[in-house]
Amino acid sequence: MDTMHLRDITIAYGMTETSPVSFQSAIDDPIERRVSTVGRIQPHLEVKIVDVEGRIVPRGSPGELLTRGYSVMLGYWDEPEQTREAIDDARWMHTGDLATIDAEGYCNVVGRIKDMVIRGGENVYPREIEEFLFKHPKVEAAQVVGLPDPKYGEELCAWIKLRSGESMTEEELKDYCRGRIAHYKIPQYVCFVSEFPMTVTGKIQKYIIKQQMMEKLGLTEVRTA
Repeated sequence: MDTMHLRDITIAYGMTETSPVSFQSAIDDPIERRVSTVGRIQPHLEVKIVDVEGRIVPRGSPGELLTRGYSVMLGYWDEPEQTREAIDDARWMHTGDLATIDAEGYCNVVGRIKDMVIRGGENVYPREIEEFLFKHPKVEAAQVVGLPDPKYGEELCAWIKLRSGESMTEEELKDYCRGRIAHYKIPQYVCFVSEFPMTVTGKIQKYIIKQQMMEKLGLTEVRTA
């Protein structure tokens, strides 16, 4: 805000299928709200947060973010099956994003449904752990994925990119986590890298991280049934 002289900058959230903004912070919102949430719902739109059964969750609880209104697309071109998967009969667009909405209506996106890790029955949101690891002064960036595990179903793996000139051991990172986050959120596997696999548009390809780690560790998917 100071360096770029953008004191009125705001944050928006949405997707191409919702034309594209569903939430946005306002220039008169407190700065803390403007940097820690994606703001509140845009006028003339509806949203709800639901669990896996489609039931609305209590305020502040994570679930899938659904949105409905004039901004939602009619459908994917010549893809009726994909359209039905994304938009239900009541015209709710299923974003695939996990989010919370607090008592004042501010939304916080906590991750993607497909990225959620279930370790020993506990739901773990990689983004939460990534943001925690980023607070370490030596860490420039972090990506967390779930790897198959015969005992817990999944275990956490963190890819860490260190700041220039820094060094760190796996045990040092785990020591930083102990006592600060729940024990089941501490990554079992830690890999220090110089870069992350990315698409041409700059999106990190977590599935490639998972594939590479499974090959490196000789892991196979765990059968659940």
